[in-house]
Amino acid sequence: MTHFNVCPNCSFIWQNRDQFLGDPGVEIIGYQVQFENLTAGLFLFNHSCKTTFSLEVGVFRDLYSGPVFEERATGSDTCPGHCLHQNTLDPCPAACECAFVREIITLLKH
Repeated sequence: MTHFNVCPNCSFIWQNRDQFLGDPGVEIIGYQVQFENLTAGLFLFNHSCKTTFSLEVGVFRDLYSGPVFEERATGSDTCPGHCLHQNTLDPCPAACECAFVREIITLLKH
C-alpha cells in the first residue's frame, strides 16, 4: 500500500495528502527556493515529534490554479526578497515567476 509521507523521526504515516494537510501536528516553517526549477524547491515542516522535514513544492503544485508569471522579479525594485529568506513565509506582491509558490505557502499555512 502506498502512502503520502512518513515522518523521518517518529515514523508516523500520513496515508494521503489531505490527512497530512489536516494534521494539527504539522506546521510549515520555511521554504528553500530552487530558482532553476521552482517545483523542486523545498517546503520545510515541523512535526509534533520535534523533527523538521522537507517536501518538494511539486507535491503541492496542484493546490494553486491561479496565474503564474513568466519572468522572475528577484533583485528588482518590486521584489521584497522573500524567497531569499528561508523563514519568510509572507505572500509576494510582485508580478514574479516565484509568486505562485508564495500562494501555495499561504494555502499550506491555513
